[in-house]
Amino acid sequence: MGIYLDRIKKPNDIKKIHKEHLYALAREIREYLVESVSETGGHLASSLGAVELTMALHLLMDLPKDKIIWDVGHQAYVHKILTGRKEQMKTLRKLGGLSGFPSEEESPCDAYSTGHATTSLAVAAGYARARDIQGEHYKIAAVIGDGSFSGGMAFEALNNLGQYKNSNTVVIFNDNNMSISKNVGGMARYLERMRTSTAYIGFKGGIERTLSKTVPGAKAADGLRRTKNFIRDLMTPGEFFKEMGFGYFGPIDGHNLWDLIRTIRAAQLYKGTAIVHIYTKKGKGYEPAEKNPSKFHGVEPFDVATGQLKNHVTKKSYTALFGETLCELAKDDDKLCAVTAAMSSGTGLDGFAARFPERFFDVGIAEEYAVTFAGGLAAGGMHPVVAIYSTFMQRAYDQILHDVCLTGKKVIFAIDRAGIVGNDGKTHQGIYDIAYLTSIPGLTVISPKDGKELVAALKFAVGFDGPVAIRYPRGAAYESGLDLTPIEYGKAELIAGGKDLGIIAVGSAFDAASIAAMRLESEADLSVSLFNARFLAPLDTRMVDSMIECRHELIVSVEEGVKSGGFGQKIESYLLEKGYKGAFLNISLPDIYLEHGDINELRKKYGFDSDSIYENILSYAKKKIGFLRREEEADEGKA
Repeated sequence: MGIYLDRIKKPNDIKKIHKEHLYALAREIREYLVESVSETGGHLASSLGAVELTMALHLLMDLPKDKIIWDVGHQAYVHKILTGRKEQMKTLRKLGGLSGFPSEEESPCDAYSTGHATTSLAVAAGYARARDIQGEHYKIAAVIGDGSFSGGMAFEALNNLGQYKNSNTVVIFNDNNMSISKNVGGMARYLERMRTSTAYIGFKGGIERTLSKTVPGAKAADGLRRTKNFIRDLMTPGEFFKEMGFGYFGPIDGHNLWDLIRTIRAAQLYKGTAIVHIYTKKGKGYEPAEKNPSKFHGVEPFDVATGQLKNHVTKKSYTALFGETLCELAKDDDKLCAVTAAMSSGTGLDGFAARFPERFFDVGIAEEYAVTFAGGLAAGGMHPVVAIYSTFMQRAYDQILHDVCLTGKKVIFAIDRAGIVGNDGKTHQGIYDIAYLTSIPGLTVISPKDGKELVAALKFAVGFDGPVAIRYPRGAAYESGLDLTPIEYGKAELIAGGKDLGIIAVGSAFDAASIAAMRLESEADLSVSLFNARFLAPLDTRMVDSMIECRHELIVSVEEGVKSGGFGQKIESYLLEKGYKGAFLNISLPDIYLEHGDINELRKKYGFDSDSIYENILSYAKKKIGFLRREEEADEGKA
């Protein structure tokens, strides 16, 4: 791929590249990133913007002894390449291949596994204290973007890092004026002022020259000092950090390798925590990514020449349906408003933001704040809808419970990417929300089976007086082709009635479960009841009672979530309370952190494709259901 890049076989090999060739290496890395990610998909724009920074850190640090901690990890592809994983990049985000994020399992050079924002400073603080207590000597660098810097945990970490005056830690503040969407809020405005305040140096020099010519003697010195101090207080970059007790270096051009090396080396000598503030351009070196960094933040495989996606999706996604429906509802309800946490595009709210800007709130990477803020909106008479991915909503569990549900605030939680999400892997799988949401008293949880039902569920939630969570999967909206039964509070939907066994399918599992049910009818000659669970909380006990009364000898639940605390366990618990004598089969995911890979591959591996569900139920039925044994005995008698 490149003369110099091909010399990088293992950690620290970059130090063997002559300094005159380092910019050529940077160019080769960018070319390789674009070509590689165009085939696999991934987080391209962030990594393109961090090429020189990553090179500087690798030149100044000894890996894996020294620790580089990447916030989120979107920008860590260059780090993977420079630590000897270039040849594996073709497997990026594929089942059994490289993770799209830093992974301790993958390499000792990945100091901390991560995938969520605002974690790096806390990890660095912990590493620093552990190092100092144990009398060890290694360098620590935490890389955090300005988007992550708006998160509460980053400020909590800064508050504590400021205490450690003699514990050397370098924080690289990578300022590209972006998270996934455009940054918002007070910190973003402060940083914008810092970007423009680099004129301070030139301005100060001009003042000095002017005063020295016009004001004589001691008065000139005194006036100059006071004027300089006044200007410094107003304009000097980094005063915020300096006031907190940190050493501040910068701001500097994050694409100037020599300035980066010089500045980071100086920061490594600072006693305490040093902030190195750099400016970078997200997507640098690839024009389509520079023009549209949000699109190339997390991108599917694309054509390098045009930047266009290779697999054009024609079906409307669940996310798009949600956004469109919310806009339609907001036309007739002037109290309806939308809240998200730095994910306006990802959650389908760009259209809402454009049409109803006064009722749209992007609070930055601050999920906890988003939920409690929505509680305040509801208390003030508004009807807030909080749209956040399942994996990120985990961070706001206490706020959902304490600040919304405890007092029954009318807040709607739109939980995108519920279930298996695929290539982003362990840190992003939405397989825990059933367990953590249905544990909260007073929270109504709905899991629609298809796109049509998502629309109906959102309309139901808007008219419901209390907190509601609607969870829906990633990708194209499934079209079941079934007529929509009107939504009644707490009631499941009966799709087909049978006498032998019953299947209760949850949300995204409905498609495969319904196909398995048809095969059980046609190929195994079993009479099957099929239910769309629809409501996960409250549990529709009448549905379960009906299966008991119909003398179903086997009841099956199918959900794309972890077993512990899941919907199936709640069904099983109720069956035990009722003294049910038949068999129960809980088809759910094991209690693990699910790896990355294609969604369909993962579903097949863990038994969620229609073939696996069919075989699983049939095998269980043969062991547990009496009528199968009776039929076998009758056949033997005939023989």
